[in-house]
Amino acid sequence: MKASARNQFSGTIKEVIIGAVNAEVHVGLKGGETIVASITKESVENLAIETGKKVIALVKAPQVIVVTDFGGYRISARNQLEGTITDVKHGAVNTEVDIALPGGDKIAATVTNDSVETLGLRKGQTATAVFKAGAVILGVQS
Repeated sequence: MKASARNQFSGTIKEVIIGAVNAEVHVGLKGGETIVASITKESVENLAIETGKKVIALVKAPQVIVVTDFGGYRISARNQLEGTITDVKHGAVNTEVDIALPGGDKIAATVTNDSVETLGLRKGQTATAVFKAGAVILGVQS
Protein backbone atom coordinates (compact mmCIF):
# COMPACT_ATOMS: atom_id res chain seq x y z
CA MET A 1 0.00 0.00 0.00
CA LYS A 2 1.27 3.47 -0.83
CA ALA A 3 0.15 6.06 1.72
CA SER A 4 1.61 9.11 3.42
CA ALA A 5 1.32 7.49 6.87
CA ARG A 6 4.83 6.43 7.83
CA ASN A 7 3.57 3.73 10.19
CA GLN A 8 1.98 0.82 8.33
CA PHE A 9 1.50 -2.39 10.29
CA SER A 10 0.41 -5.67 8.70
CA GLY A 11 -1.67 -7.69 11.07
CA THR A 12 -4.58 -10.01 11.65
CA ILE A 13 -7.82 -9.08 13.36
CA LYS A 14 -7.99 -10.82 16.73
CA GLU A 15 -11.24 -9.35 18.04
CA VAL A 16 -14.05 -7.02 16.99
CA ILE A 17 -16.30 -5.39 19.59
CA ILE A 18 -19.31 -3.68 18.00
CA GLY A 19 -20.93 -0.74 19.77
CA ALA A 20 -23.94 1.41 18.86
CA VAL A 21 -21.89 3.77 16.64
CA ASN A 22 -18.23 2.70 16.82
CA ALA A 23 -16.39 -0.57 16.96
CA GLU A 24 -13.16 -1.53 18.66
CA VAL A 25 -10.91 -3.66 16.45
CA HIS A 26 -7.91 -5.49 17.92
CA VAL A 27 -5.16 -6.13 15.38
CA GLY A 28 -2.43 -8.66 16.22
CA LEU A 29 1.04 -7.89 14.91
CA LYS A 30 3.66 -10.49 13.96
CA GLY A 31 5.55 -10.05 17.25
CA GLY A 32 2.48 -10.57 19.44
CA GLU A 33 1.80 -6.87 20.06
CA THR A 34 -1.76 -5.61 19.61
CA ILE A 35 -2.95 -2.36 18.09
CA VAL A 36 -6.47 -1.23 18.96
CA ALA A 37 -8.42 0.79 16.38
CA SER A 38 -11.68 2.63 16.98
CA ILE A 39 -13.64 2.84 13.73
CA THR A 40 -17.28 3.36 12.86
CA LYS A 41 -19.71 0.48 12.76
CA GLU A 42 -20.33 1.46 9.13
CA SER A 43 -16.61 1.02 8.34
CA VAL A 44 -16.68 -2.45 9.91
CA GLU A 45 -19.49 -3.37 7.51
CA ASN A 46 -17.99 -1.65 4.44
CA LEU A 47 -14.56 -3.24 4.96
CA ALA A 48 -16.01 -6.63 5.99
CA ILE A 49 -13.97 -6.51 9.19
CA GLU A 50 -14.02 -9.86 10.99
CA THR A 51 -11.79 -12.00 13.16
CA GLY A 52 -8.95 -13.60 11.21
CA LYS A 53 -8.94 -11.07 8.37
CA LYS A 54 -5.62 -9.53 7.29
CA VAL A 55 -5.46 -5.73 7.58
CA ILE A 56 -3.05 -2.82 7.45
CA ALA A 57 -3.13 -0.44 10.42
CA LEU A 58 -1.97 3.08 9.57
CA VAL A 59 -0.83 5.67 12.12
CA LYS A 60 0.61 9.04 11.16
CA ALA A 61 3.88 9.80 12.97
CA PRO A 62 2.67 13.13 14.49
CA GLN A 63 -0.09 11.17 16.30
CA VAL A 64 2.49 9.13 18.24
CA ILE A 65 3.64 10.36 21.65
CA VAL A 66 6.97 9.10 23.02
CA VAL A 67 7.02 8.29 26.73
CA THR A 68 10.18 7.34 28.62
CA ASP A 69 8.78 7.39 32.17
CA PHE A 70 5.12 7.11 33.15
CA GLY A 71 6.00 8.30 36.67
CA GLY A 72 3.51 5.90 38.23
CA TYR A 73 0.63 7.20 36.09
CA ARG A 74 -1.63 5.16 33.83
CA ILE A 75 -3.08 6.81 30.74
CA SER A 76 -6.24 6.29 28.71
CA ALA A 77 -4.57 5.83 25.31
CA ARG A 78 -5.18 2.19 24.36
CA ASN A 79 -2.04 1.74 22.28
CA GLN A 80 1.17 1.64 24.33
CA LEU A 81 3.96 -0.16 22.48
CA GLU A 82 7.27 -0.44 24.31
CA GLY A 83 10.49 -0.83 22.39
CA THR A 84 13.98 0.50 21.83
CA ILE A 85 14.87 3.73 20.06
CA THR A 86 16.83 2.86 16.92
CA ASP A 87 17.18 6.30 15.36
CA VAL A 88 16.76 9.97 16.21
CA LYS A 89 16.64 12.10 13.04
CA HIS A 90 16.86 15.80 13.89
CA GLY A 91 15.20 18.43 11.72
CA ALA A 92 14.95 22.22 11.94
CA VAL A 93 11.79 22.14 14.12
CA ASN A 94 10.86 18.49 14.67
CA THR A 95 12.67 15.20 15.11
CA GLU A 96 11.67 11.75 13.90
CA VAL A 97 12.16 9.09 16.58
CA ASP A 98 12.11 5.46 15.41
CA ILE A 99 11.26 2.77 17.96
CA ALA A 100 11.83 -0.93 17.24
CA LEU A 101 9.24 -3.24 18.78
CA PRO A 102 10.27 -6.66 20.14
CA GLY A 103 8.52 -8.50 17.28
CA GLY A 104 10.45 -6.67 14.58
CA ASP A 105 8.00 -3.93 13.64
CA LYS A 106 9.12 -0.31 13.84
CA ILE A 107 7.10 2.78 14.74
CA ALA A 108 8.05 6.37 13.91
CA ALA A 109 7.03 9.39 15.96
CA THR A 110 7.46 13.03 15.02
CA VAL A 111 8.14 15.12 18.12
CA THR A 112 9.48 18.59 18.77
CA ASN A 113 13.20 19.14 19.14
CA ASP A 114 12.45 20.51 22.63
CA SER A 115 10.84 17.19 23.58
CA VAL A 116 13.89 15.27 22.36
CA GLU A 117 16.10 17.42 24.57
CA THR A 118 13.77 17.36 27.59
CA LEU A 119 13.40 13.57 27.46
CA GLY A 120 17.04 12.99 26.54
CA LEU A 121 15.98 10.72 23.67
CA ARG A 122 18.85 8.71 22.22
CA LYS A 123 19.54 5.53 20.30
CA GLY A 124 19.37 2.41 22.49
CA GLN A 125 17.00 3.96 25.03
CA THR A 126 13.78 2.19 26.03
CA ALA A 127 10.67 4.16 25.11
CA THR A 128 6.95 3.62 24.68
CA ALA A 129 5.05 4.75 21.59
CA VAL A 130 1.59 5.91 22.68
CA PHE A 131 -1.39 6.72 20.45
CA LYS A 132 -5.16 6.73 20.75
CA ALA A 133 -7.31 4.06 19.12
CA GLY A 134 -9.00 6.82 17.11
CA ALA A 135 -5.66 7.65 15.45
CA VAL A 136 -5.58 4.24 13.72
CA ILE A 137 -6.90 3.85 10.17
CA LEU A 138 -7.53 0.32 8.91
CA GLY A 139 -7.10 -0.80 5.33
CA VAL A 140 -8.10 -4.09 3.72
CA GLN A 141 -7.26 -5.59 0.35
CA SER A 142 -10.07 -5.06 -2.15
